[in-house]
Amino acid sequence: MSTSFLSPDDWAAIWLTLELASFTTILLLVLATPLAWWLAHTPSRWRGPIGAVVTLPLVLPPTVIGFYLLITMGPNGPLGQLTHALGLGYLPFTFAGLVVGSLVYSLPFAVQPLQRAFEGLGRRPLEVAATLGASRIDSFFSVALPLARPGFITAAVLTFAHTVGEFGIVLMLGGNIPGKTRVVSVQIYDHVEALEYTQAHWLAGGMVVFAFVVLVALQWLQPRDKNHASPL
Repeated sequence: MSTSFLSPDDWAAIWLTLELASFTTILLLVLATPLAWWLAHTPSRWRGPIGAVVTLPLVLPPTVIGFYLLITMGPNGPLGQLTHALGLGYLPFTFAGLVVGSLVYSLPFAVQPLQRAFEGLGRRPLEVAATLGASRIDSFFSVALPLARPGFITAAVLTFAHTVGEFGIVLMLGGNIPGKTRVVSVQIYDHVEALEYTQAHWLAGGMVVFAFVVLVALQWLQPRDKNHASPL
């Protein structure tokens, strides 16, 4: 894509979007792994309700999630009061606020592929590791994580792509601050509002190509197993 078709604001939005998606993906892989493991193996009666909470972002409108996060992280919200007391200020309309919103909104796209991968392992590999003297932690890191590698790849790709495509939640939490909270989806919206359809076409077309590449990559990365369940 030639730079002549993209303004400095467009490039700033692109780089900010990539930065947001990268931070979100790394953090969610760390946070979602123990949660997915627990959901895959726990007999607790809380498994259903907690699994439902994890899945909520798939069915709730992004503006609903963004609204409640805005209230929670605002001056009168518990998280806002905590961050203010810690000297961190308030998170709405900051990049950190976008990261928090993205963590919540993309959570099921990280947890569910990992949960399916852990469930697919069964207990046999861990039992074998235990008979060889491995502790539970050793078995998890040396056996479970390597065997669940396809799930981690799927979770990373889906989380990154889903974060890139966010609109409603980032607009609610971050507003439209150039170079700070204005991501690609918001930049496209601005172009359309200004009747700058050519610029909107270049960014929107890039998003279409990106989405297509992601879907093709997922097809190639998934195990060649007819009985392999969908990651979501």
